[in-house]
Amino acid sequence: MFGKKKGLKEGDYIFSSKPGGEFSKIIFGTVTGVDGTKIGVNGLIIDPVGLKNKVSQGKAGIRATEILQNPTPENCIHAFIYRVEQDNFTEVIDTTQDRIIEISPQVHQMLDGWIRESLSELLNKVLSLKAGSEKDEAKRVLKHKMDTLYDKNLKRNLYAVCRSLKILY
Repeated sequence: MFGKKKGLKEGDYIFSSKPGGEFSKIIFGTVTGVDGTKIGVNGLIIDPVGLKNKVSQGKAGIRATEILQNPTPENCIHAFIYRVEQDNFTEVIDTTQDRIIEISPQVHQMLDGWIRESLSELLNKVLSLKAGSEKDEAKRVLKHKMDTLYDKNLKRNLYAVCRSLKILY
């Protein structure tokens, strides 16, 4: 009983990544089944195209490249600040070949909410516009979205990102 590592089981939440060219795509979802070293996952696969563009244009630092090459549940939110492309992910992952990180339901809900609430698009719009009435309107839309979020963890995380980017204040 002691010293035995708990394995993944159906219903657990995971985070992983998959090579997508020079950089990785981000996967998070729910384990739908376990068969030895293979796990079925139902979730989302995210291609952080906005951050990839920043890196290719030389407008991002070494940290951005690290995030794109080795995403983690802690650093991936930095990739979600810019435009992302998403798709449903329902595949089998081999735990001997791919790095799988078990995440808490709260972290999964926060990542899922970030994508499903289109926060990447709202933030990207604010960051890409020049000062003026359009940018002010984009900030108002983002602020309204922040105020109407139900998930307290997601709301707190979004406020922290906005404070660090000096977007709303």
